[in-house]
Amino acid sequence: MTMYHELPCIKYEDGNYAPVLHPVVDEVPVSVIVNGRTAATMMTSPTMLKELAVGFLLTEGLIKSLDEIEALAERESSVEVITKNPQKLLFSKKSVLSGCGGTTSFLDTRRLPKISSDLAVAPETIVASVKDLLNSPLHRLTGGVHGVGLVRADGGVVTFVEDIGRHNALDRVIGFAALNGVTTDGCFVVCTGRISSEMARKCLRARIPLIVSRGATTSLAVELAAKGGLAIVGFVRAGRMNIYTHPERVAGAPPFPDA
Repeated sequence: MTMYHELPCIKYEDGNYAPVLHPVVDEVPVSVIVNGRTAATMMTSPTMLKELAVGFLLTEGLIKSLDEIEALAERESSVEVITKNPQKLLFSKKSVLSGCGGTTSFLDTRRLPKISSDLAVAPETIVASVKDLLNSPLHRLTGGVHGVGLVRADGGVVTFVEDIGRHNALDRVIGFAALNGVTTDGCFVVCTGRISSEMARKCLRARIPLIVSRGATTSLAVELAAKGGLAIVGFVRAGRMNIYTHPERVAGAPPFPDA
C-alpha cells in the first residue's frame, strides 16, 4: 500500500507559477475497538494497523502483554481487539491527532515501570543508525512523515516504521516487537523529531532502555527518563550527540558530575 498520492497544486519558484502534481502523504482515521468499545481514534498513516493497535494498548497500559489478547482483526479503518478478561479492562475514549500525539495521557510516574538494563551501545553505532534509518526516500519525496526504528545493540535493525505522527510510529514499532516475539530490553529506538514526555513514557512502558534522535528533547521527558531508567540522547549528528540521562547506556560515556 502506498502512503501518499499525487495531488495538484500551484508551484511558485523564481517568480513563476506553474500547475504541478506533488506527492502528499495520506492521513486516515483508524479506530481501535476493544471488546466492542472504541478505545481510541487515531489520525494516522494507513499501514501496519495491527501493530499500531497492539503498540497503543501496551503503551497506554490497557494491556500488559500480548497474552491478554484473545483475538485481533484488522478492518479497513479499524482494528478490533477482544481481550481474555473484558471486565478487567476499563478505559475512556482517546482521540490521537496526527500532530504527533494530539492529546496527552495523564503522567502518573508511580505507575510507570523502572528499567534496569546493562545495555551499552557504541556511539558509532548510534550515529550510524540515525544516519542510515532516517535517510528516508519517503520523507525526501513528501517531507511529511516521521520515522522510528527499533535497533539491536550491534546496529542490527529489527524494524523501521514511518507515519505522519512519531507517536503512532513508535506504537507500531512496539506492536511489531510484541507480535514477533522480540525482546525490547536489548534494543534502542531511533526517531526523528523531538523526544517528548509522551515518547519517553511509551519507551518506559515497553521497557526500551535507550531512545535517540537527531532532534531535541524536553525537560519533562528528561525528568521521566531519569526516574525511570531510560537513556535519552539527542542532537545526534556526525561525530556528536547530547546524552541527557543514564550515560551508562552509551559505551565509554562518563557519569554525570556530582551536583
